[in-house]
Amino acid sequence: MHALQEKLLQLISGESIGQLTLREIGEKVGEKFPQKIKHHLSQLQAKGFITIDSKSGKIDRIDQSAKSHDFLLSVPILGSANCGAASIYADENIEGYLKISKTLLTKQKHLFAIRAQGQSLNRSNINGNAVESGDYIIIDSSQTSPRDNDYVLCVIDGLATVKKFRKDSQHERLVLLAESTQNFTPIFIHQNDDFKINGKAIDVVKKFK
Repeated sequence: MHALQEKLLQLISGESIGQLTLREIGEKVGEKFPQKIKHHLSQLQAKGFITIDSKSGKIDRIDQSAKSHDFLLSVPILGSANCGAASIYADENIEGYLKISKTLLTKQKHLFAIRAQGQSLNRSNINGNAVESGDYIIIDSSQTSPRDNDYVLCVIDGLATVKKFRKDSQHERLVLLAESTQNFTPIFIHQNDDFKINGKAIDVVKKFK
C-alpha cells in the first residue's frame, strides 16, 4: 500500500475528517497537493478500506476483519465506456458498487467495473461471454501491458473505450478491434499518441433481463 494511503487510514481511524477540505487533510498527513489526497482517498475507497458518502462527505473506515467473512465482493463502478468509437469521457469518480459473490470471480483484487455502452463487442469472448450494451465489464487494473487478443479498457484523448488489442509491429502501430454483428472500423494508434491502457477486461456481468 502507498505510504500516503497508510497515513490517511491512520488519520481516518483516529478522527473524523469528512468536513475538512482536501488541503486541510493534506496538512495533517504532510502532503501539500490536494489532488493527491483526492486520488488516494478514491483508491482507498476502490480497494474497500473506506466509504465516502457522496452527499455528506462523511468518511468511515471499513472493518477489514468483519469484511473478510463476507461472501460478497464490492467492486467499484467507475462510470461507462463506449464499445464503439471512443465517445464517452473516462471519469474515474465512483458511481457505486457492484455486489458480486466471490465464487463468481476468478480474481478479487485490483478490480473495478465499467458499464458498457454500444454493441461493438457483442461477438466477443471475455471469459465465455459477449458484451452487450448495459452489461458490466470487470477490469483488472493491474494488467496494463496487454498481449495480442486481450480485451482492454483504453483512454484515447480522454475518452474511454473497450476493444480487442493487437500489436502491428510491421507498421509500428497498435490496432483496437471490434467484434460485432455490425460493421465497426478498427482504431489505429501510434505508440506515442495520447493513449493509455487502464486495465484488462477479465469478465462480464450480464445485465438482468
